[in-house]
Amino acid sequence: MTRLLDARVPLPGLVWGAYPERRDPPRVRWPWGRARYGRQVDAVRAALVVWQALDEPAFAARLRAVQTRIGRDGLAVGRVVEALAAAVEAARRSLGLKAYDTQIRAALIMLDNRLAEMATGEGKTLAAALAAAVGALAGTPVHVLTANDYLVERDAVNLAPLFALLGLRVGFVTGPMDEAQRRIAYNASICYVTAREVVFDYLRDGLRRGFTRSDLQRRVAALREADAKQSLLRGLCMAIVDEADSLLIDEAMMPLILSRQVRDSAGRAFFWQAWFLATSLLAEQDFRIDDTGLRVELTAVGRLALGEKAAVLGGRWRSVRLREEVVNMALAAAHVYRRDVHYLVRDGVVEIVDEVTGRAAPGRVWSRGLHTLVELKEGLRPSPGTETLAQITYQRFFPRYHRLGGMSGTLKEARGELREVYGLDVVCVSLRKASSRKALACRIYGSKHALWDAVAGRLAECRAAGRPVLVGTSSVAESESLSARLVAAGIPHTVLNARCDVDEAAIVARAGEAGQVTVATNMAGRGTDIPLAAGVADAGGLHVMCCQINASRRIDRQLEGRCARQGDPGSVETWICLETPRVAGLPLSGMLARWCARDAALRLLISPVGLRVMLALHQWRQARRERRARRGLLLADREWERGLSFGGPGE
Repeated sequence: MTRLLDARVPLPGLVWGAYPERRDPPRVRWPWGRARYGRQVDAVRAALVVWQALDEPAFAARLRAVQTRIGRDGLAVGRVVEALAAAVEAARRSLGLKAYDTQIRAALIMLDNRLAEMATGEGKTLAAALAAAVGALAGTPVHVLTANDYLVERDAVNLAPLFALLGLRVGFVTGPMDEAQRRIAYNASICYVTAREVVFDYLRDGLRRGFTRSDLQRRVAALREADAKQSLLRGLCMAIVDEADSLLIDEAMMPLILSRQVRDSAGRAFFWQAWFLATSLLAEQDFRIDDTGLRVELTAVGRLALGEKAAVLGGRWRSVRLREEVVNMALAAAHVYRRDVHYLVRDGVVEIVDEVTGRAAPGRVWSRGLHTLVELKEGLRPSPGTETLAQITYQRFFPRYHRLGGMSGTLKEARGELREVYGLDVVCVSLRKASSRKALACRIYGSKHALWDAVAGRLAECRAAGRPVLVGTSSVAESESLSARLVAAGIPHTVLNARCDVDEAAIVARAGEAGQVTVATNMAGRGTDIPLAAGVADAGGLHVMCCQINASRRIDRQLEGRCARQGDPGSVETWICLETPRVAGLPLSGMLARWCARDAALRLLISPVGLRVMLALHQWRQARRERRARRGLLLADREWERGLSFGGPGE
């Protein structure tokens, strides 16, 4: 009975409503409920023999019959096998791509409402397309969610011949599109879109209908409107999520706020006053800085000084709690948030840099006035004030899809949280070819200057051997600091960070050439393939140097996955220093600086195994803190949503 329920296909209509979305929590999926994917792969291969023997008219006729059956019976095992075999053959005929067993297995996992951990370079793009094609053949609108606008448009355009051969229409949504273009794209059988865009379009739809809960209320509201088709989406029926851990875990708590500009001259004057007061306070005497927590705390002396300075201002400054909170925020903007690390200034606009992806996030702003204070720090004209119309987080949005599957190269570390929050089980897909990646010893240096000197020496060695190198750094500032050192050393290289995101595809395409050096942030960690040029594999393949400590081991593995793909050779090593972000905050960093011996290159003589264990323990603790924070926020959101259940889904 459970398998029959799982086979149901949600689509707009009388049964599922005009705007299908899940209202109850998703059912938890456990490992013992998995289908026998190995047998299903064999069945797809057997059915594929029949499809390959068909000419074009016979292929089209058989496809129509399969589409009728899967539309009637839903995503039952037998129907999925038939449709997936058709999609695999369509990929071969239209794109010249022969799907591997691992890709077919990943597609089956995603169609079973689960997450597939599939190593980087194993062909996740085609696997997602096969799963989306089967869902669309069943008649359900499918959203394929990927990392950025470039990948959205690239995948939709490149895969269009595959979907066209199956009689399906594909669309894509990017940031610059207007509502009419978005509505056309969402009406396609399959729509490629970023998670950010689909969430904001969902909030706009909710705002139009007043966040009404029942389908009857929505239909009545539509009758009152001149345009009954005003909704952008056709509901939340089915989604295939690429880089699922980034969205479902790393960005789970990020508030996505739909707002409008308002004129608030009094509010802007208030923040001017806060900035003036903050600049008059003295470090250590009036406030203390906590770089690790990105916050500042006033001392007792500072509170007294602030009270005296604010007394003459009157108004809102009479509130002790409010003035201390705002001045703390102004001090954080001045002393904690750093240009080219936490944000960029481009064309007179402050753009936040996403810590996980390393990309700039135009349009995203810090809340509660922090963004205005950073603009004042940079001498920019403060942007207009905003009024919140609706908001949601990813961990509240994604469970509203009736069918949800996805994939990533790094999921197993978070499988418990993914099951608890989203009801999603993680299934690991084995490598098509055995990995040839070599992990070299971890090193730590006493200063950043010593680290960059050592890195420059290593890069010169690799270039002499004809090997390309990808160097991972933690921020725009770090990447440019290393770039300056390489320029001084006469080492040709390319920089890939949030400043040059427009040229990302071209930079990545050259990163596998012999002797090429690419200095990058986490931008090069997701959604990119680095093809090796001729002769590079014989020289040892791509070498990855990680000069950063990420918040979780999953992000480390994403960077490591740039090399040694599909059986190619490659190597990876981690070189850091005591001044590397996050290393400086380690409890043992002071002891290492004080007691560890150093060689002539200022390298600390500590066991590589001991260093790796210390860093892994730090990452584990950090991941546990963040997991608790996400759980606390989710529980608070759910309680708030229950308390305001009369208002709809709770935006």
